Amino acid sequence: MFGISPAMQAVRQKVEKVAGTDVPVLIRGESGTGKEVLARLIHTRSAWREGPFVKVNCAAIPGTLLESELFGYEKGAFTGAYASKPGRVELAHRGTLFLDEIAELEPTLQAKLLQVLQDGQFCRIGDQEDKRVEARVICATSRQLEREIGAGSFRADLFYRINVIDVQMLLLRERIEDIPILADYFLSVFNARFQRNAPPFSKKMIQVLQHRQWPGNIRELENWVARYVVLGFEDTVEIEPFDARPPAVAIEVGQDGSIPLKQIAKESIREMERTLILKVLQANRWNRRRTAEILKISYRALIYKMRQAGLPPKTGLHRASSNTAPPPTAAD
Repeated sequence: MFGISPAMQAVRQKVEKVAGTDVPVLIRGESGTGKEVLARLIHTRSAWREGPFVKVNCAAIPGTLLESELFGYEKGAFTGAYASKPGRVELAHRGTLFLDEIAELEPTLQAKLLQVLQDGQFCRIGDQEDKRVEARVICATSRQLEREIGAGSFRADLFYRINVIDVQMLLLRERIEDIPILADYFLSVFNARFQRNAPPFSKKMIQVLQHRQWPGNIRELENWVARYVVLGFEDTVEIEPFDARPPAVAIEVGQDGSIPLKQIAKESIREMERTLILKVLQANRWNRRRTAEILKISYRALIYKMRQAGLPPKTGLHRASSNTAPPPTAAD
């Protein structure tokens, strides 16, 4: 969950301080960064851990149904209400209510939720009496709520109620030092689940994974490892090609203020070569001979450049080329 990155260690420390209290928590972050996992972790370390963990995905339930899902209804409250039904708020009594994508709540529901947070009371649809509930409320969002407030779509008073403790989840590409730990964890999980024995990731493979952009964050990495375990490396690469965007070349200034221009140019060219080779390999389903023809270099030169760039070989094909290839000549 937390890994070794300093930013996630700071999140861990905040969670350890917050979990034992009952104050509302707002978890921010893009989809796939682990907001629900963190919410469940807070629940298991809270005073309400013996109670239920009730999740409500505010974005997945239409607004016309969300009120009845949240607050329940009485028999005869509307057409089709043949019996009374408790809502998610009521079901979360003496437990944790997790409201995912809180920004999707309509203004009328925001007002009713505000009442729950203020005095612990709510009213079922069609009922005349308020009910009381005691629950820890954790909210999550992938939006900037401050902008939603400015646009008039989110109540400022509700924001201040749910934002007692603010936790920001990082993008996966912002915590690349955690990728080896996460990848190994998912590898052990899926090897056990699918009864496979997929080999550990090599150092070069980890470097490739760390160079990806991971727009789907941890969830995307999890799915990638699942495919790797089920299909093997070759099919995984074909189905989900590696991100061709290389990391920026670091510019190091010497102690005397000098900048090694030749070294920077050499590294930049190497990164450009890596990007181009990877794109052509992916476009040709990792057919290396065809790639060499398109790039107008020899097959030996391509293999050498792939190894130099840390690109994984397509195992199982051209076994004769698996021996170490000498550096290409000028003719190559």
